[in-house]
Amino acid sequence: MKRVCVIGAGFGGLALAIRLQSAGIATTLIEARDKPGGRAYYWERDGFTFDAGPTVITDPPCLDELWALSGHSMADEVELLPVTPFYRLNWIDGTTFDYANDEASLRAEIARLNPRDVAGYEEFLDYAEGVYREGYTKLGSVPFLDFASMVKAAPALARFQAWRSVYSIVSKYIENEKLRQAFSFHSLLVGGNPMTTSGIYALIHKLEKDGGVWWPKGGTNRLVAAMVTQFERIGGQVRMGDPVTRIETLGNRVTGIVTKSGWQANFDAVASNGDLVHNYRDLLGDNSYARRHARALTRKSWSPSLFVVHFGVTGTWPGIPHHTILFGPRYKGLLDDIYKYGVLPQDFSIYLHHPTVTDTSMAPDGMSTFYALVPVANMGKLPVDWREIGPILEQRVLDEVGRRLIPDLQSRIVTRFHYTPADFSSDLSAYAGSAFSLEPLLTQSAYFRAHNRDDAIGNFYLVGAGTHPGAGIPGVVGSAKATAGLILEDLA
Repeated sequence: MKRVCVIGAGFGGLALAIRLQSAGIATTLIEARDKPGGRAYYWERDGFTFDAGPTVITDPPCLDELWALSGHSMADEVELLPVTPFYRLNWIDGTTFDYANDEASLRAEIARLNPRDVAGYEEFLDYAEGVYREGYTKLGSVPFLDFASMVKAAPALARFQAWRSVYSIVSKYIENEKLRQAFSFHSLLVGGNPMTTSGIYALIHKLEKDGGVWWPKGGTNRLVAAMVTQFERIGGQVRMGDPVTRIETLGNRVTGIVTKSGWQANFDAVASNGDLVHNYRDLLGDNSYARRHARALTRKSWSPSLFVVHFGVTGTWPGIPHHTILFGPRYKGLLDDIYKYGVLPQDFSIYLHHPTVTDTSMAPDGMSTFYALVPVANMGKLPVDWREIGPILEQRVLDEVGRRLIPDLQSRIVTRFHYTPADFSSDLSAYAGSAFSLEPLLTQSAYFRAHNRDDAIGNFYLVGAGTHPGAGIPGVVGSAKATAGLILEDLA
């Protein structure tokens, strides 16, 4: 039996490990941290459960497929609860917009802000459907290993004006500035600047519209735990809390791995769900090609990081939806500060996650769990001391949530803590503390993203946010499907 090692138990690594084990490959999954999940880590404090993220589950069939490979069903182990509205958008002047899957309600919300944009939305929806068909259905789990594959996809990309940004495409159809923000912010969920990320990412709107937005009862961590259970049920082996320190090579082949504990094993192939620079600079650092490749990767454009404040409070808040976006006074200017200039502005936009409105199990009775997320520049652009800045920004974020939603918030807080770009760097070995790996620019997409199989080390593979198609649960699960196909073909 062929043996494969998968490094990293995030969604991408778990999905790849399940696919390989289901196909009869003896698969070992190695995770550095004490719990699986990667960016979907979690904490339990004072009776509250805090998921690190992600909080948006879309396209459930792409996950259920992982159970179906061995005749099982995800529904037997994971209860998905519908989230409605998908998001509530709130602007600083008090305007709100409920982004829902009910077509009549959504059109009424659009008409309330600008009646002329109802027709424009219909045209935008046609565009989103087209890019979803070409970019997700046809190409979402296809590896781009050579330039010819990119050339083959080029006519579809040209037809949908992929060189234009998401914001530019939305503005083509929609007049109202607030609605332009409402239909372009989605690229931020995968680390992309709406002003520069390809319009292809408008497919996220169609993805949500068709498949809904869901929450796993008990938290995203319960979905991760169920994936681990499924992997072990079919014979997979898991090593937790033992980071890989070296991937061993001989010439242009990987031969095995060594972990921090001293455990060592040989494998026919190794796949990593880890950070790209960490893979090549640290784990493959004994290989001269890998060192050169690591230097080239550091010159690419990396996505921003995140500053997240987790807090548990007394009281329940049925009027605050599961997801709220509190827009600040600026949109493009704030994005420029984060993506272009690398400064920490005085104003910010907040993504507020409130799972207890959907799932009361996330907090003690009569209490609520929240997190408030603020995009910030990565540490390559914003080299500040987060030990000093973190407490200051935490208080500013909580003050803004209190001012706009919960006036007596400070007196209600039971527990709170924050997570910074420095934590992404130390906990996840994320280059520059990036939260989403490579920035999803057109020039860093498909063939121009990290390849699912390395070009020089023939039995070393990549999976996760740094590969095609990119970040987000459907993205990394799609990358696992592409990578699994390559490994199975190569080991046949």
